[in-house]
Amino acid sequence: MNAIVSSSSAGRASAMLEKSIAELADVVRQCAHPLSGSASDYDPLMDLVGNARFVLIGEATHGTHEFYEQRAEITKRLIQEKGFAAVAVEADWPDAYRVNRFVQGMSEDATSNEALGNFHRFPTWMWRNTDVLNFVNWLHQYNAALPPERTKVGFYGLDLYSLYSSIEAVLKYLDQIDPEAGQRARSRYACFEHFEEDSQSYGYATSSGMAESCEGGAVDQLLELQRQASEYTRRDGPLAEDEFFYAEQNARLIKNAEEYYRSMFRGRVSSWNLRDRHMAETLDHLSAHLEKQQQPAKIVVWAHNSHLGDARATDMGEAGEWNVGQLVRERYGEDAVLVGFSTYTGTVTAATDWDGPAELKQVRPALPNSYEALFHETGLPRFWLNLRQDNLAIAQLRKPRLERAIGVIYRPHSERLSHYFHTQLPSQFDAIIHIDDTRAVEPLDRDEPVEDNEVPDTYPSAL
Repeated sequence: MNAIVSSSSAGRASAMLEKSIAELADVVRQCAHPLSGSASDYDPLMDLVGNARFVLIGEATHGTHEFYEQRAEITKRLIQEKGFAAVAVEADWPDAYRVNRFVQGMSEDATSNEALGNFHRFPTWMWRNTDVLNFVNWLHQYNAALPPERTKVGFYGLDLYSLYSSIEAVLKYLDQIDPEAGQRARSRYACFEHFEEDSQSYGYATSSGMAESCEGGAVDQLLELQRQASEYTRRDGPLAEDEFFYAEQNARLIKNAEEYYRSMFRGRVSSWNLRDRHMAETLDHLSAHLEKQQQPAKIVVWAHNSHLGDARATDMGEAGEWNVGQLVRERYGEDAVLVGFSTYTGTVTAATDWDGPAELKQVRPALPNSYEALFHETGLPRFWLNLRQDNLAIAQLRKPRLERAIGVIYRPHSERLSHYFHTQLPSQFDAIIHIDDTRAVEPLDRDEPVEDNEVPDTYPSAL
């Protein structure tokens, strides 16, 4: 008898839950902005952006075509209609700067494919894919058509994994402009040579006391470079300032990357916070540099949802982690607009293991108690929500739910543990774009895995 009662109670509870989800999905449907492919789809989003200086546009995976495509379309409108002057992405500074030279017409690269050539380390498909190629082509053509007096739109990297290529870039700059200073820099950076360009080995050896850290030399080199700023930049005007800024940021990256690789062996929270602090600081320095040419500088940021949604609304924040979205909001307030993406099912380009080959993977339907599953229940194939609005849908979305995050690694068999976390969506983002059924990005290369020992703090999910 008790078993029958328990079964009956469970059935009623399940029916009530389904009814409540259906009711909430109906409320969300009424507040949603459907995406039909029309040029006016994002007009209300442009109104939401208003005069904001920073628009942070995320992605729920590192390998979904629609996220890259829609993000690029929104960015084009921000550049054309709102005067945004730069795109800053979750990529290494020197690799992205090669693209920057190309889109600004200062490169020896003949094509966008060549300009993306520095993205040769795992995961190559993250930036070497057809959607990025198309956007870089567009940006190159857009800049080329601008009048001579107009400032060209730039393309920059925010990340810090490029320890050794940044060392090479600083040395190359100093060898050209001040050979004696180049020799001093070479002496300071020689400390890193003992680890054969293996940043992870450097971090392990120094954090465990097996080797002295190179922190002092990295800090000293940055300070010397900054002391010479006026001398190095007075020669050729704006071009000299750009080249100095590129070198200075590489020197700053070396200092921060040195600390980051030591922190990897102290725990995830420490290394995550160092990485996102570096990305937020790079954004600040980029903004200050661009403001010398344009007042005020407006920048679009491309990175994973986990970096750009406010960490204070998530499990991450409860664990002591912060991220770029939180730091930008704290500094710039409503001058920053945070936009996230989600999907219910489809395919994704991802790897099974770090340094593994790019694979076309099936994305499992989202878990029942997730935002993605709720959005699926609306029956709308594509839509976006203004999460700043004060209405019944947004109020009910404040109840914490699961949200999915797929990085460069996707492991469906451990999906709940590896790829979900709890969040309050309206506090995490200002707008969310949901595309129910998505497909994988198309990599430019179908190559074998590249050996790379710079394993990130986000392994195995690798966000």
